[in-house]
Order: sequence, then structure tokens, then C-alpha cells
Amino acid sequence: MVIEQILHEDLGCASYLIIDQGEAAVVDPKWQVGEYLEKAAGAGAEIRHVLETHNHADHVSGRRRLAAVTGAEVHLPSDAPDGIRDGYVVQVGGVELHAVATPGHRPEHVSYIVREGDIARALIAGDSLLVGDVARPDLAVEAVEGAAALWGTLHRLLELDDDVVLYPAHVGGSLCLSSATPSSDTSSTLGHERTTNARLAARDLEAFTADLTAQLPVRPPSVARVVAINVEGAAEPPVLPVLSAAELAPLIGAGAAVLDTREPAEFDKAHLAGSINLCGRISSFGARGDWVTGSDEQIVVAADSAGAAEEAAELLRSAGVWQLAGLTVVDVDGWRAGGLPVVEAQSVGAEWVLAGLKAGSVTLVDVRDSYEWDAGHVADAVSLPMSQLGDGFDPGVGITPPVAVVCAAGLRAALAASVLRRRGHAPVWRVTDGIARLLEAEPSASPASAQAS
Repeated sequence: MVIEQILHEDLGCASYLIIDQGEAAVVDPKWQVGEYLEKAAGAGAEIRHVLETHNHADHVSGRRRLAAVTGAEVHLPSDAPDGIRDGYVVQVGGVELHAVATPGHRPEHVSYIVREGDIARALIAGDSLLVGDVARPDLAVEAVEGAAALWGTLHRLLELDDDVVLYPAHVGGSLCLSSATPSSDTSSTLGHERTTNARLAARDLEAFTADLTAQLPVRPPSVARVVAINVEGAAEPPVLPVLSAAELAPLIGAGAAVLDTREPAEFDKAHLAGSINLCGRISSFGARGDWVTGSDEQIVVAADSAGAAEEAAELLRSAGVWQLAGLTVVDVDGWRAGGLPVVEAQSVGAEWVLAGLKAGSVTLVDVRDSYEWDAGHVADAVSLPMSQLGDGFDPGVGITPPVAVVCAAGLRAALAASVLRRRGHAPVWRVTDGIARLLEAEPSASPASAQAS
């Protein structure tokens, strides 16, 4: 038997390819299914089963895509008569996947115990028990209700032996984790979690619930939309057109958002007025694209090549951003010739910002997450986490232009600055240096707050 973990690095999602005796099953498939097909073919195995642990809220499942290509049988947890319930068994070669009802993250959630004969080898836990963490309980039901169900789930799972390998559905970077600072490990054992996972140390339900619900991450804006897509099963989308300047003009005129995936320095030199600088290197590309665009907003992806634009579109679709109108290859001269508005943007360095802060001539906006801000920040800066950009400026926060935007390394600052400019705030500059350089000159702040973008 082989169990191979396949990650979706951008979203922090983990899926599994299980192979035995020429048969294969995929659990919690990501949207991009090519890797499963390649690995199964390389092992001489046929994918006969596709299983889900639950209706995912943070990424679009590739189950329908995968089943269409392979003819595999799909197994879904639900209350329907043919849905997976406690005790449901799927045979893969000589291996059995035993379903265990594990509510908490979602009511229909199941996990799978992988058994060879009478021996439990692994637990594919979905979003229940995670490495160094447990899943957040607030995406499907009220947080306290979810936490109570998860408490019972965890006690049931921990009846398994210490040497059972734990394979979670999410790892660091996922929006479904309950902790802002998760483990970097992507698998574990039940024994290791029993002794090291702080979430499992609670003495009773009340303590567990209080700890788990005390500081949950911000709720992603696309939860309901992604769940709806996954309940139905996402079909193969239409091929996106590569748009010329003439074809772009009416879309831009109608208010379409252009997501420009170039490096910030290139974006600053020349870009379409109102476009958003979502650099292709930024972490959680798809999720950040979702944060900064509206669910009813048409989107055009701009990149240096059609291939790069297509890859970016697939990452956006993985995160539930499906309102894509087309792709375009960056062509500044062609844009200008076609009458499209092309503008520049400015950036500033740490020395300029420090001088401006001393003179009171600039407002520093810090777009790092709250836990980063709490670890140390520049005095008199304004905290505007990326998750709030979907609503623009908070009217209750006094932000006076000119504005300089900073993050840990620069990519989030470039994104946030472009979003704020698109909403009419000016002047807004990105800070080329990360927060660490500013903290060096700020005696009341700690450089421990600097994190990777």
C-alpha cells in the first residue's frame, strides 16, 4: 500500500492518493487534477474511487473533474440515503477505508481510517484533528456548537493507537485552521499529537471551547460561495479568451477588475488605471484575490504571458473566484495605442517614511495580520489587515493622505496600495522595505513582528 500526500501549496490544502494492487483512490482532490493522473499512471494504477471528507469551504474540489476523466466512483458525506455515514467502507485493492463520523468543522464531516486487515495504519482526518491544531468550528455552524461537536470527535479519534499516522486535509496557510501560527509539519502520528498538541490539553468541554473560540481567524468572504460550488460539484469551466486592448476596453469601462500579476516594480512603471497588483509570487494568491474583489465583479487576469495568466486563473478558481471574464498579456504600448488609460505608481523607502513620520506628513498603514501587528509595530501606524480590504477603509479609523503602506516583505503592501488607489484614495505609496527596517528605528517596537509576505 502507498499513501501519498499531495499538497495545494497556495491554499494549504492536503489531498491523498492511495494505491494498492493496481487500484487507486483520491481523498479530498484539489481543483488541479493532473498530478493524481500522472502519479497513478506512473504506478500502473487505475483511479477507481474519489472520496471527500466534507464539503470544503476554502477551496474548490476537483472531484467532478477527476471522475469525468477516470470514470471513478464518487463517495460523498451527506444525509442522503447514498451518502457516506459512520461505518461506510471503500475497498482499494486489499486496503479498506472505514468512514468515521467526525462532526465539528462541518456537520457532515467524516474521516477515514485506512486499514490493512485488522490493523489501522493511518487516519485521513480531513478537517478535524490537524497537526498541532484542530479545525476551526465556525464556518458551518455557530462556533460554540461546532466546538462541542469537535470535542466529541477528537475523543473518538484519540481511541486509535499511537502509531497511527495522521494525515490532515489542511496544513499551514489554510483558512480552515483555528490557529494563526500553525505547525510547519504536514503529517504526524496520533501519539505525537496526544503529547504535543496544545488544543488537546483542555481538561473539559468548557475549557476546550473557550480556548478554541477565543481568537478565531477572520472568516473568509467566499465560504458560502465555495461550499455551494462543492455541494453541486464544479464542472469544467469554459476556456478563457485572451483579450486584446480593443476587447479589454468595454470590460474596463463596465468596471471589471484587472488583476495584474507582475512584480511590483514592473507594475509601478506602467499599468492599467485602477488595476490591482496581485503579484504571482504572493503567498495565498487565490485567497488574496478573493479578499480584494467582489463576488459580482468581473475579473481580467493580466500577466507577462498567456501561460502565466492561465496558471493564475486556475489558482483563483481553486479559491472559488470564478467570475473570470478573460486573460490579457501585458502590452503597455498596445494599451496606450488602444486608448486604454495607463498610469504609473510610486514607491517609497524606509528612510523617507521615517522622515515623514517624524514630520507628521505621512500616515503609515500596516496591512499585516493582527497577530503580526500585536508582536510589534511602529508607533502611530494604523492597522488595516488585508482581510479588511474587501470593505475598504474602516470609517471609524482616521487615515489621512498621503498614505504609505507597509507589510513584512513588500508584496502585500503592493497589493493593498493598489486596492486603495483603485478606490480613489490618493496619494498612496507602497513601502519597498519591509516592516523590519522601520522597527529597527522604532525603540518601542519589536523586530519579532517581521514575517514573510
